[in-house]
Amino acid sequence: MNAPHTFPPLAADLSAAAREFLARGHHQMLIGDQWVDSSNGARLDVLNPADESRLATVPAATSADVDRAVAAARAAFEAPSWARLRPDQRQRLLLRLADLMEANARTLAEIESLDNGKSAAVAEAVDVALSASYFRYMAGWVTKIEGSTLDVSIPFAPQNEFVGYTRKEPVGVVGAVVAWNFPLLLASWKLAPALATGCTVVLKPAEQTPLTALYLAQLVLEAGFPPGVVNVVTGDGPSVGAPLTRHPGVNKVTFTGSTEVGKLIGKAAMDNMTRVTLELGGKSPVIVLEDCDPGVAAAGASQAIYFNQGQVCCAGSRLYVHKKNYDRVVADLADHAKSLKIGHGLDASNQLGPLVSQEQMERVCGYIDIGRQQGAEVVAGGARAGERGYFVQPTVLAGIDQKARVVQEEIFGPVVVAMPYDDLDQVAAWANDTPYGLGASIWSNDLSRVHRLIPKIKSGTVWVNCHNMLDPALPFGGYKQSGYGKEMGRAALDAYLEQKSVLMMV
Repeated sequence: MNAPHTFPPLAADLSAAAREFLARGHHQMLIGDQWVDSSNGARLDVLNPADESRLATVPAATSADVDRAVAAARAAFEAPSWARLRPDQRQRLLLRLADLMEANARTLAEIESLDNGKSAAVAEAVDVALSASYFRYMAGWVTKIEGSTLDVSIPFAPQNEFVGYTRKEPVGVVGAVVAWNFPLLLASWKLAPALATGCTVVLKPAEQTPLTALYLAQLVLEAGFPPGVVNVVTGDGPSVGAPLTRHPGVNKVTFTGSTEVGKLIGKAAMDNMTRVTLELGGKSPVIVLEDCDPGVAAAGASQAIYFNQGQVCCAGSRLYVHKKNYDRVVADLADHAKSLKIGHGLDASNQLGPLVSQEQMERVCGYIDIGRQQGAEVVAGGARAGERGYFVQPTVLAGIDQKARVVQEEIFGPVVVAMPYDDLDQVAAWANDTPYGLGASIWSNDLSRVHRLIPKIKSGTVWVNCHNMLDPALPFGGYKQSGYGKEMGRAALDAYLEQKSVLMMV
């Protein structure tokens, strides 16, 4: 257990609610309706990636704590206070939670900024706003989950009459494990459909960024959800994530994170035949067709890669530009990269924050070095920014082969690799030439060529003249090693429901 210590002074411009929450220093996790420490008293430090200071500590949960949380979720799932709620009552709870998130938007954004490093202004406008919108979207589906009636024919019992119908039922206890790049938003992507369908949840936030999940848990209780419907356990992957995803009391696992970890979780889930959805890595292409204005293309490519410091599973990390405009687009993109203001996320004038951890900063810088070694030209950036905090310069690499590691492997930072191409067939083949298939964007006003290209791209989402744009109604998920199943949209509900067939002889 870490020794007690004094936490650094909080920023003077924080909201009162954020200051009060962060001033606790030593946070607890939620099991049932109780705020508790880990069973052995161990704790984890939570660091501010902008200055490397210790922001807080949270419980380092154990497998015994996971057992307690799953038991609480199971008891809640079977309790009359949740199982017998009418759909419109669940709907009201979800809408109430969305209202509370909106009322606490600034507080959530500030906590997210300090914990993750992202811009608080962007977190409020994007992360919190989309989370509240998603809860409202899923609340609309609560009263519309339905089965169907069927006219059946039993060929070996023609003398009998039957009534057949299907009904959809909640799958049960959900184990939800989320990544550190969008802590609040990813938690919402898991919680909203699970609660809408009548499931209960054990949520494990990333050990680097647990704070907004704990604040959200406060709002869940304030909204009036019964005890145990939502539980939050904090800790690392081996101690908490692994026991949760292989727990025999969990009926469905939902995970967002790296492809490597996702494969392990998928294998563990299969041992218990646990239902599973996986939203994993990406290496998304940004394809600029010949007719696109170079300035528009460069601005779009900049947003596609540098949003959230490039820590986005569908970040536009591969830029393919028709050879006619390649030099101009790359030059303009480099100018964009060099102009971005780097700094603390609480300063709204800063455009690029730190990466989430020293480990991630070293990983990204290591990939930049690999690119150099394999022949890439560093057109912009290419190094750590400053000496304190986990900042990396926005980087543009060019002049490298399609098979190079920086082209094939996910970097998950502010690094884009630019390459010229000749024709649609060539760029489609290159776009598909990685193990991933999460997102892609096409930049053009030639809709005929765009429509011809879209079916050729093996990707769960294709944006046209935009990138990283999400709506609650649009399913999100990947092809190939980018995952299995869908987040958002009506499609997300099916992952939390079992379909039961009923046949009745009358």
